[in-house]
Order: sequence, then C-alpha cells, then structure tokens
Amino acid sequence: MRVAWAPWRMTYIERGRPEGCIFCFDGEVPARDLVLAVGDAWVVMLNMFPYNNGHLLVAPRQHTSRIQDLPDQTYGALMQALRASMGILDTVLAPQGMNVGINLGTTAGAGIADHLHWHIVPRWDGDTNYMPVIAEVKVLPQHLQASYESLRPHFDTWVAEHTA
Repeated sequence: MRVAWAPWRMTYIERGRPEGCIFCFDGEVPARDLVLAVGDAWVVMLNMFPYNNGHLLVAPRQHTSRIQDLPDQTYGALMQALRASMGILDTVLAPQGMNVGINLGTTAGAGIADHLHWHIVPRWDGDTNYMPVIAEVKVLPQHLQASYESLRPHFDTWVAEHTA
C-alpha cells in the first residue's frame, strides 16, 4: 500500500466540527475558517474539505435551509457574489470548467443541511484520474492556505469596488 501524505489536514481533523453554523458569525470575520469575503447578505469561503483545488462555498448570511425563504434582494446579492466568485476563480486559477451546485437537504447530499450554500468546484482536464479509484486518495495540487492567499486579494478588491 502506498501512503499519500497530507499533514496539513490534521489541523482541521483535530479541531473537529465547529460549534454552531460555520456560515453564521457576528462581528470580525473568522480567518481560521478560510472566509474570503463577507457582504451584508452573503459569505464566500474555501471549503475545508475540498473536492478540488479552489472549491468555494457561497452562502447567505440569513440562516435558512430553504432557498424560497430568501428575500429577493438577498437572492440577488447572492447571485452577484456567486458570479463574482466564478470570475475570480477564472482569473486566479484558470479552470477549464466549473461545477456549480447546491444540495438542499441531507438526502440530496448536503453536509450542512440547515444552512443552504452553493458549491463552486473548479475543474481541469485530467483532474480526475486513477488515484481515487485504485488508491481511494484524492490528490490536491495546492495547500488550502496557499489557495486562500492567492484568492483573498481578489475578493478584497471586488468587495471594495461593490460596497463603496
């Protein structure tokens, strides 16, 4: 058996699941949760357990599991954040495609079922290979902190331009 080392993940494993909702916080933005940007109606963060490099989560600030419970203004702001996030991923990571989706409810695959959120997963030709099938290992080419540091300035610029 071959061993794939990812010692940086131990930080997240040892920390355990945070208390409360990862999308709900007041005041200062929790950098430890890889939050990239926060608006009045939305939050964008890196997924701590990504399917691929640059895997983002976009969620409303309003704690709800039902998209139909969002006011029109909140929904519109979320769509702007989603679109901007995709543009930033295009600029920084240049993916050849993206999976964008939302899992509503545990049955639909939602890991955090009580707070709806969109997933944006950048994709590249060849990013799927034999490793998950043969070795049950997913190889990510970039450390989460490096992803955060490359994306954060672009989100800071976008927020400054759109909230002034």
